[in-house]
Amino acid sequence: MSGSAVAFSLNDTTQAQIDMLKEGALKSDPGGRLYPFNPNFITEYKGYTLGMSVEEIDRLHAFRKQNKFANSPTEFQNVTHISDSLLKAISPYFKFPEWTKKPSKIAFKATTYSNTTKGNLTADEVVSNVLDLNSVTAEDLQSINGIGEKLSARIVKFRDMLNGFLIDEQLYEVYFLDSVVAERVLKRYKVLSKPEIKKININKASVAEISKLVYIKYGVAKEIVAYREINGRINSFDELKDIVDFPADKIDRIKLYLTL
Repeated sequence: MSGSAVAFSLNDTTQAQIDMLKEGALKSDPGGRLYPFNPNFITEYKGYTLGMSVEEIDRLHAFRKQNKFANSPTEFQNVTHISDSLLKAISPYFKFPEWTKKPSKIAFKATTYSNTTKGNLTADEVVSNVLDLNSVTAEDLQSINGIGEKLSARIVKFRDMLNGFLIDEQLYEVYFLDSVVAERVLKRYKVLSKPEIKKININKASVAEISKLVYIKYGVAKEIVAYREINGRINSFDELKDIVDFPADKIDRIKLYLTL
């Protein structure tokens, strides 16, 4: 037998049997349990566990490099060329952004696409009703050009630390979120439902209570309490600017969470 590579292909019957095994594995293997996910952001590892071939995953990644999105199971199959049986097994778990489900409320820019690409628009090419920044999911945020898995998770984590955004401008404070990308987000998502915030009484709260505020570090909280004890009370928010290491540039933001 020569050392050269031997090319081979599967006939339709064998491929169908393999696809059935893949589908069965997805249903029976507890470790392979599926949860809702956006198929536009399938990694190589995720693709392998779903039963996709290397070629199918590569087609998806090449498609996404063009900043295009598949917005339905049919479009996903057209892009990847996965079999009908595999699509049937995994498509019930597909979760697309909400705006893709409301075509009647979406206005398309006439000069940015052709009939063949209408369903594969980037986030910047779609104008839709503004949705709530406090309820958007990490996967929905990934529909915005410039936001991937890590950045979307960071936005949601920061929102959770705040117990919800109070104003749109807080989005700009997310670590490593470029202001241009933040502006793209705010074209589609804004603070529509503000969380109920129990304001911290700066004249009564403990160090631990004050340091729970995202903007104030524990050491600064200790300085605030020490200042209060020396002076009897804090009479204005401007006094906080005199405290060592207090983030004076964030005073307007911090005032949203404090009371005297």
